[in-house]
Amino acid sequence: METNQKVVALTFDDGPTKNTNQLLQLLDKYNVKATFFLIGNEIEKYPEEAKKIVKAGHQMGNHTYSHNRMVFKTPSYIKEEIERTDQLIQKTGYKGEIDFRPPNGKKLIGLPYYLKKHNRDTITWSIEPDTYYTTVADKVNYVKDNIKPGSIILMHPMYDDTGKELQAIEGVLQALSNVGYTFVTVNELQEL
Repeated sequence: METNQKVVALTFDDGPTKNTNQLLQLLDKYNVKATFFLIGNEIEKYPEEAKKIVKAGHQMGNHTYSHNRMVFKTPSYIKEEIERTDQLIQKTGYKGEIDFRPPNGKKLIGLPYYLKKHNRDTITWSIEPDTYYTTVADKVNYVKDNIKPGSIILMHPMYDDTGKELQAIEGVLQALSNVGYTFVTVNELQEL
């Protein structure tokens, strides 16, 4: 997103899982609102965690129902994957606009057509430290080195039971706050 203001959006893919609480506590400690792209079948498994995300005031997005790649799929399959997840998100009490992020960021023919027809925003990302690095320090440094106003950061804390991803997220929150960045939701970033 183009902006001159020192704002960035922190986004998380997948989940919710049992790791949701720790992540919410960390965001609360830094008074940060983030955007969670959730998987429908995980919302079914962890409905209370999904509700906690809403209660804490974060933005929720749709990351499909099953997290299958949305490539070479029928229109009815695409519709079902997205609309079923929208319904689950709405059941949590979430009232905002539901943005969409395709699994692995992949979109071919059928998916863009559906999204355009239904006037849905597709949110990708500009910085994803998890792709390149495994250590906490490397991830934090990668974000620091590549950040610019309007960046969308993608991280994956939901299936990490080591606590390392949470440490990396905290490192990013500290490092960017120290240089004057504010964290906003994707919707807030779009409005700037």
